[in-house]
Amino acid sequence: MPEGPSILILKEEVQQFAGHKILSASGTSPIDIQRLEHKKILEFKTWGKHFLICFDDFTVKIHLLMFGTYRINDRKELQPKLSMFFTNGELNFYTCSVKILEGDINNHYEWSEDVMSEMWDPKKAKNSLDEIPKDMICDAILDQNIFSGVGNIIKNEVLYRCRIHPESLIGKIPSEKLDELISECSIYSFEFLYWKKKNELKKHWLAYSKSTCKRCNLPIEKKNTGKRNRSSFFCTNCQKLHI
Repeated sequence: MPEGPSILILKEEVQQFAGHKILSASGTSPIDIQRLEHKKILEFKTWGKHFLICFDDFTVKIHLLMFGTYRINDRKELQPKLSMFFTNGELNFYTCSVKILEGDINNHYEWSEDVMSEMWDPKKAKNSLDEIPKDMICDAILDQNIFSGVGNIIKNEVLYRCRIHPESLIGKIPSEKLDELISECSIYSFEFLYWKKKNELKKHWLAYSKSTCKRCNLPIEKKNTGKRNRSSFFCTNCQKLHI
């Protein structure tokens, strides 16, 4: 599943269509696709893993889910969920969720929850964590209403950086460690973006998909953790379990 930084890259790549009218639109999505035709795209926005195509009175929300892809001025043999054609090219989305959000986009999102937004509010994230002391940190860090844009790669790398075991209970983690984790969620997301653009993201992974801890030279454990049952990679020696 693409994480927040990858969606920001998508936003940058489609700027050629901002301010342009859609000549025609098609696709298998159940939304009223014809509504998009002859409408001018005002801007593209992102909220975490959501890609947003903004018009004057509604917004198209694209969620790439687990296996979604897109093509710019290119096509796949697969039937698209949504295709948009412009005077200067075309934009195609595949295997994704497409929805229409009515009215002002600002009424649909809390931008302060997006770890890569200029409006990101770490204090809000801390307050949200304080309200769920019995939850595992591995679940909370993937909660898009707390850390919008954070996915499983960022989760694992941040927990490793902060030396926190993924099954730690939020209420048992020292406050200063939670502050560090909250800060790293944003910091690492921007590093992810930088490395992704340079096509060198994987070589910087310290925990995700790894077998040996670089700090301890001990085996990295892989386990599906928390209520979300997502894969976690961690060192039981240097990542402290707070329970």
